[in-house]
Amino acid sequence: MFKKKTTGFLVLTALAFLVGAIFLVSKNNNGEVASQSTTNMNAKATAEETYHNWGEIGLNDGNVEKVFKIKNEGSEALRLYNVVTSCMCTTAQLILDDKSSPVFGMHSKSDYTLEVPSGETAELKVIFDPAFHGPSGVGPISRQVKVETNDQSSPELNFMLTAMVRK
Repeated sequence: MFKKKTTGFLVLTALAFLVGAIFLVSKNNNGEVASQSTTNMNAKATAEETYHNWGEIGLNDGNVEKVFKIKNEGSEALRLYNVVTSCMCTTAQLILDDKSSPVFGMHSKSDYTLEVPSGETAELKVIFDPAFHGPSGVGPISRQVKVETNDQSSPELNFMLTAMVRK
């Protein structure tokens, strides 16, 4: 009998502690309970497109480029960081107004973060070098660029690029 009462007491105590912790976490700095709509819309990353096909490109015709747009539709600054490409033949760079990030590649994790104000649009410029792999790089290619964000609903944006490299 004593064991059942002790177990019930522990369960109720743990439950009360959990409810109190949830209540405290849901308060903002002024002690007011934060609404669901303000906590979920801090930063919102949207991309007009996430796929591009360059079609046929010549091995020795020079680099090709694609610019993707990333808009912040949230109420707070959108942070874009940890940009990485899937191959060394592909580079990426973030651009906002007159600010440009370093050039990112396959092995170039960086501590660089681009902050996109609410309502603003940044660019992700991707450059592919069809000659990078030499004659063995002829044929269909598929490359990916990943960008991490502080958007809780889209913590990582993935951009896919394809082409047919010919001699």
